[in-house]
Amino acid sequence: MGEIALDVIAPQQAGTLHGLFIERTKRTPDKIAYRHYMQNRWRDFTWGEMSGHVARWQSALAELGLQPGDRVAIMLRNCPQWMMFDQAAMSLGLVVVPLYTVDRPDNIAYIINDAGVKVLLFENEEQWQALSTVRNQLTSIVRFVSIELIRAEHEPRLIAADTFLPPFAELQPALPCPMNALASIIYTSGTTGKPKGVMLSHANMLSNAHAALDTFVMRGDDLLLSFLPLSHTFERTCGYYLSVMVGATVAFARSIPQLSEDLQFIRPTILISVPRIYERVYGAIRAKLDEGSPLKRKLFNLAVEVGWARFLRDQGRGEWKPSFLLWPLLNKLVAQKVLDRLGGRLRTAVSGGAALAPEISRMFVGLGLPVVQGYGLTETSPIITGNKLECNFPDSVGQPIRDVQIKLGEQNALLVKGPNVMMGYWNNQEATTAIFDADGWLNTGDVAHISDTGHVYITGRIKEIIVMSNGEKIPPTDMEIAILHDPLIDQIMIFGEAHPYLVAVAVVNPEIWQHFAQEVGIRPEMDEALNDSRVEAKVLRRIARNLRGFPGYAKVNRVYLMREPWSIDNGLLTPTLKIKRNEIAKYFDAQIKMLYEGH
Repeated sequence: MGEIALDVIAPQQAGTLHGLFIERTKRTPDKIAYRHYMQNRWRDFTWGEMSGHVARWQSALAELGLQPGDRVAIMLRNCPQWMMFDQAAMSLGLVVVPLYTVDRPDNIAYIINDAGVKVLLFENEEQWQALSTVRNQLTSIVRFVSIELIRAEHEPRLIAADTFLPPFAELQPALPCPMNALASIIYTSGTTGKPKGVMLSHANMLSNAHAALDTFVMRGDDLLLSFLPLSHTFERTCGYYLSVMVGATVAFARSIPQLSEDLQFIRPTILISVPRIYERVYGAIRAKLDEGSPLKRKLFNLAVEVGWARFLRDQGRGEWKPSFLLWPLLNKLVAQKVLDRLGGRLRTAVSGGAALAPEISRMFVGLGLPVVQGYGLTETSPIITGNKLECNFPDSVGQPIRDVQIKLGEQNALLVKGPNVMMGYWNNQEATTAIFDADGWLNTGDVAHISDTGHVYITGRIKEIIVMSNGEKIPPTDMEIAILHDPLIDQIMIFGEAHPYLVAVAVVNPEIWQHFAQEVGIRPEMDEALNDSRVEAKVLRRIARNLRGFPGYAKVNRVYLMREPWSIDNGLLTPTLKIKRNEIAKYFDAQIKMLYEGH
């Protein structure tokens, strides 16, 4: 353990994000860096092999005559080529702009043009066709590079990676680059308005990854399964740069639908995820329990209850109980079966990117999987706070990580300072000025409470408070999270600004809807059945059950149900799968007005 811990590369030793990679290849050239599924099998890449591939990308990019500071973009699924291109670009002083593979073409065009991107690396024919409507707008691009071979007439800028790359190259020393130089422009999803380009330096991301190690312990013998997009800052810092820093191995998941199989095959020791994945597992378990016998439900709930009590005792916040004697049996019959579905070797599971419902973390923790929640923003590289395994308050987002300062400002807004805070927004001085106060504190826009132990509790968004016509103030996000505990509801948004009561628009889970409709006594395939008065009454009762912990006025009086999910394609979700409140409000304006008819 001591030798593993000593292998951490400090920011001062790395100098830059490319310097971090070079130092890793020197220290452990023969250790497995990445595991990737290609040509119908899992293939391993050592750090030494990665260095050789980076050299080829470096040589090819150098041939284009780009200047330090020029922007290049990556639009790939998580794969070794993502890292190869990223490292090669940074060795030449280029600024990397990650793009979501699932983003809308008009959004991609906006980002490419705003950043003045010179090179775009993408994957396949499907992406190329998706860009067909906007390609003539991408005038800054001098080279499109595709991983797969694509035949396209009348586009001299397009080249396949196999043609673009030399068969062999020696890695050349990186161009001189200070730590505080711009490394990447990461565009925020933009739940309202156009995305903003967050400028992060080498020092921002290096310092954040290194400081996070004190909170989220990662070792050289860890194996991670990477499935969050690398265009997401959370995955990029924790699942990429942090793993290079400690020399851990990263396996790239094949896809979200195949995630369950990959978890059981790869058997990772650390899981880094947004709440949606934990919510899906939780929902699947609850749905299965609902179909099972009362005895199975009782046994499962007992396992969670006893496991949670054991967790509190281990944390120094609970007493020993006689029920602990049941744990070996409950572990065998219940807990281990659930953990085996996640590979059976998880040492810890990190959740970030959005709030994780306490009920969900309680279930996983009770079953023996230590879920630690963290919090941050793209603008903070991203980590601000996190729970340590030995001081874990799962309903909080933890304490500030090393070197990060926090305090509460007006309206209890959480303010942040630290070496992880961005340089500003690209081409947007107005937005940069708006987010910083006169003393240099960044306003997260999140309303928070800080406990006596220093743990942070996010209680809402300053701009996401509904003020009803009776003056009552409602935090819609908290209510939506609570309602989503119901497996019948996949997506929901609450409305009520300047109205006397709250209403909701929701998307049903197709499988659960079938059973639910049959119970009500209506045909599930009929669209009008979704908003039958009997259905609405029963759904409102289910919603009310999940809102019992909220004040009496926080009650949903009407609900409109639909089948079609909100997605990136229909413009109702951001690439990070957050709901676009303004867009949904516009899209369902007629339905919302209908819910308020007569009032």
